[in-house]
Amino acid sequence: MKRVAIVGAGKIGGVIADLLAGSGDYDVEIFDASASSLERLVTQRPVRRRLMDVRSEAFPEALRGAFAVLNAAPYHATTAVARAAREAGVHYLDLTEDVASTREVKDLAQGAPCAFIPQCGLAPGFISIVAHDLASQFDSLEEVRLRVGALPQFPSNTLNYNITWSTDGVINEYCEPCEAIVDGRLRETQALEEREEFSLDGVTYEAFNTSGGLGTLCETLAGRVRNLNYRTIRYPGHAAIMKTLLHDLGLRDRRDVLKDILENALPSTLQDVVVIFVTVSGRKHDALVQVSYANKVYAAPVEGVMRSGIQITTASAICAVLDMLAAGDLPQSGFVRQEQISLAAFLANRFGRNYAAADTGLQPGARVA
Repeated sequence: MKRVAIVGAGKIGGVIADLLAGSGDYDVEIFDASASSLERLVTQRPVRRRLMDVRSEAFPEALRGAFAVLNAAPYHATTAVARAAREAGVHYLDLTEDVASTREVKDLAQGAPCAFIPQCGLAPGFISIVAHDLASQFDSLEEVRLRVGALPQFPSNTLNYNITWSTDGVINEYCEPCEAIVDGRLRETQALEEREEFSLDGVTYEAFNTSGGLGTLCETLAGRVRNLNYRTIRYPGHAAIMKTLLHDLGLRDRRDVLKDILENALPSTLQDVVVIFVTVSGRKHDALVQVSYANKVYAAPVEGVMRSGIQITTASAICAVLDMLAAGDLPQSGFVRQEQISLAAFLANRFGRNYAAADTGLQPGARVA
């Protein structure tokens, strides 16, 4: 069994622990700086729990001898965990959507004897794997559009939203600059802008710019695509209210206040749906072609406990990447991008199959005609 450390005893950390411990191939230990978070953590499998601040001098020593550390903590802890992994010489994986943190992880990966694989969740993460797989089928690219959202199945408030994952992460992606390629040039765009509407399976959604969802795709596809963008999916009306809170009321500069408001006003729910929609257009055999991937993932039991769709997709993604790393199917040192992961291999993985089972789009190995 490979020893694995998980940082963060939150909504995602417990599902990661159950998936890995339940496989029988990983010895799991969860680290968190909050005793109450460790006590509240719900796992069906026996996992060790350790109270520790990742910024403490003891943390790198605690990681020594582990195969990997999986960072499921809020984005502001990313750099500290990555530095500890480098010092301890263990593989590093995370779920961050924060652009600045990912750049620091990339710097730490230079010359490292272990692998650094950030952004292993849903978006960034799986969405980049899908987009790159579709894009690789074209002779030349025109547009690559990525759309993802974790939504309540039964919205019941004016925001049409429930908190289903990190509140810090949601606020961060609504505030920080976004990356995009526009007319062949790398651009910074504003979060919550460029709103659009579309329908999928008879349901109307809105989508708008948010930060971090593209991962490293802008760098990977630079010079190859005319337009590339990522937008978060919500029900119509959500963006307008968030713009009022963040901009008109100035809460983008008082994020702790906004976090307190959201966590005390929006109930959590396990009855959610994760919507994944990727569209790529370009030329193949001198013809202009478009191909799309569409998928919805709903809440389901994991190890006998009902888990939300966003918990399942996020935890399954990082577990699948860890599995492929452990099998030697991914580079064992340096910085590893999500685009280096094969979609077919991901969906064939025992954890990745949590996506494939709900897949309503292209199946593994499908190709543009």
